[in-house]
Amino acid sequence: MPMNCFSKFEKLRQDFPMLRKCMHGHPLVYLDSAATAQKPQAVIDTITDFYQNHYGTVHRAIYELATFSTREYEDARKKVQNFINAESADEIIFTRGTTESINMVAYSFGKAFLNEGDEILISEMEHHSNIVPWQLACEDRGAVLKVAPIDDRGELIMEEFKKLLTSRTKIVALTHISNALGTVNPIKDIAALAHACGAVLLVDGAQAAPHMPVDVRDLDADFYVFSGHKIYGPTGIGILYGKASLLQQMPPYQGGGDMIEKVTFEKTTFNILPLKFEAGTPMIAEAIALGAAIDYLTDIGMVNAHAWEQELLCYATDRILEVPGLKIIGNAARKGGIISFVIDGLHHLDVGTILDFQGIAVRTGHHCAQPLMKRFGLPGTARVSFALYNSKADIDRFIAGLHHVIKTLKR
Repeated sequence: MPMNCFSKFEKLRQDFPMLRKCMHGHPLVYLDSAATAQKPQAVIDTITDFYQNHYGTVHRAIYELATFSTREYEDARKKVQNFINAESADEIIFTRGTTESINMVAYSFGKAFLNEGDEILISEMEHHSNIVPWQLACEDRGAVLKVAPIDDRGELIMEEFKKLLTSRTKIVALTHISNALGTVNPIKDIAALAHACGAVLLVDGAQAAPHMPVDVRDLDADFYVFSGHKIYGPTGIGILYGKASLLQQMPPYQGGGDMIEKVTFEKTTFNILPLKFEAGTPMIAEAIALGAAIDYLTDIGMVNAHAWEQELLCYATDRILEVPGLKIIGNAARKGGIISFVIDGLHHLDVGTILDFQGIAVRTGHHCAQPLMKRFGLPGTARVSFALYNSKADIDRFIAGLHHVIKTLKR
């Protein structure tokens, strides 16, 4: 990317009103976008305008407010389709977030396809949201959960992964980018391996979709899930992409309004895709605002955003290694903009607290990945994660903050 493009990213902070705040008397340095991203003014304005000037329900009325809302809601679905290059907007299901999307697949795919003795394959690096729903599905259907190991760099051990794939494997569920390590998994290769043994692949894209181009057809993912709030949109909205051929065979996750074709006391028939999986009044404002977030990212260009965040990752990795006693947890050859670390003799919560007093927001704890922390023999780590609104100046502040932490705690 040309340097003039990088300088453009240095100015994007101005689009995000939260980033103009001061915390504890210091300008905010926000380095926790892997947890949730701040919102550009365009998204905030879209929500406000909808509630103030256009609010109405969707799909169920013919008056002007309702038809406007329906059009905007379905336009947002098409924006998601284009954003991840799905074949059809009917393959885009609106949910409350990545967690609900995975639960929906675990329940509905389980009902349709899982039988006693079948196997589900995940990895050691998964977020709890990509572990617990599969445990529940196994308990319900009598299936077996298998776990692919990772090495000390935080990468899948591919030979071991291949050994765990059998004719009994029905679904493989893996993260695209680890939220705790930053590891980027080779999803396209994994899809080919899964399909070769007759399994389908669900990809947890919560950390990938906001930060790199995603093409679900090129990846050949059967399901791909992510959250609106991590992609600069509002909370309470998420995406489940699923191949239509699979979604059509899966039963509804919930019953209620809008997901029905016809209801009698004797029998109910269900609506077509995607409405079959969207029971009740949906997240109308949230979906429309997610569309605004996608417009914002599209204008910037995901290739450009990814290049800038990789630039930040390289710069931060070089600088953080200057800090005495610091160890990075997760050194995969391919990483997203995430660095987890520990400092000898210091508790990660103390590190995060003192950074907070300097206006620097980082994540501490097990990152909803307790089995992964156990794999590394750690109770938790501190984590910084980058977004398109971050700058090298943010990283410099963070490094200076770490030196202050060490000076304060080790004096």
